[in-house]
Amino acid sequence: MGAEASACGPALRELVREAETSLLECKVCFERFGPGQQRRPRNLPCGHVVCLACVVALAHPRTLALECPFCRRACRGGDTSDCLPVLHLLELLGPALRPAAAAPRALPGAPGVLTCHQAFGGWGTLVNPTGLALCPKTGRVVVVHDGKRRVRVFDSRGRCAHQFGEKGEAVQDIRYPLDVTVTNDGHVVVSDAGDRSIKVFDFGGHIKLVIGGQFSLPWGVDTTPQNEVVVTDAEAGCLHLLEVDFPEGILQRADRMLTHLCSPRGVAVSGLTGAIAVLEHPLGGTRACSTRVKVFSASMQLIGQVDSFGLSLFFPSKITTSAVTFDHQGNVIVTDASSQAVLCFGKPEEFPGLKPLVTQGLSRPVALTYTKENSLLVLDAAAHSVKVFKAD
Repeated sequence: MGAEASACGPALRELVREAETSLLECKVCFERFGPGQQRRPRNLPCGHVVCLACVVALAHPRTLALECPFCRRACRGGDTSDCLPVLHLLELLGPALRPAAAAPRALPGAPGVLTCHQAFGGWGTLVNPTGLALCPKTGRVVVVHDGKRRVRVFDSRGRCAHQFGEKGEAVQDIRYPLDVTVTNDGHVVVSDAGDRSIKVFDFGGHIKLVIGGQFSLPWGVDTTPQNEVVVTDAEAGCLHLLEVDFPEGILQRADRMLTHLCSPRGVAVSGLTGAIAVLEHPLGGTRACSTRVKVFSASMQLIGQVDSFGLSLFFPSKITTSAVTFDHQGNVIVTDASSQAVLCFGKPEEFPGLKPLVTQGLSRPVALTYTKENSLLVLDAAAHSVKVFKAD
């Protein structure tokens, strides 16, 4: 009897851990649900569950209208209700649950924490934004979102300069944008999950090229120093390289650079070394919310990787990477959805390292990039805005 009880102990603990990540966590902000006001689980009319803080963040401040972040069904903040099964499960498992994760600790020699100096966009100007890029020629900021015109361009002061990319079903329209990059010669490249294509516009918003028929689910995009475009395919598990004559709108070459990736989403290219970072979301297993960052050299040799589980061996808090970029020194910079922070992983050869750069002022960071002046731009989807961080 004692042997049976001791054997059940690890299995029961594993079941509790699985419930923590699968049932007791808001999949928008990745915070654990709780009985308190901010993290109280709320049912949306469609059946999905998010915390009250995310309902407030997603709802229009005047009309309280919002869309489910998972199935896009429209509703109002007043249509939500307490999710009693989750509340009862929290009460039942309360003593067995781990304490809520604390913010990551800084390593010795960490750089000074950045502070927010500016924010622009906001609800109505941006609606559930998903991708962010910087034009290398003009310094203007390009964001893709769920508005009637999918692409918004902001000037250096955060004012909307123009917008394009109609929401619609036509070939040149953008159905559901996931990411955006701006090429070295100023062309805007958007990944469209709606029709599984890559769409190229000039900076004025005129369609130049639609690349379809070869992607299962194109997700992340970025530009190489050679003005080529890399694209992750989350369903096919591969990384594509596109060589395009942008002025003429002609696809010259499309290669699969990597295969057998695990649900790759975000991608970033180092302007310094040409290295490519890919953000994977491994599926299944007991760590359903784990993420992995792999970094490849310009010749596609793996030079570094780090995942949520590996980091948990060194650092006490859970880290769930939601976006990746490089800084001007070649360090890998990520957003952490678990603590709403921005972290520096260091150079790929130095993994794992962790230096907090931004520890407050973010709700749901989904994309980031650096300006030439070394300011850090972070796209905060919950606040529907771009936030500019600088060192004091």
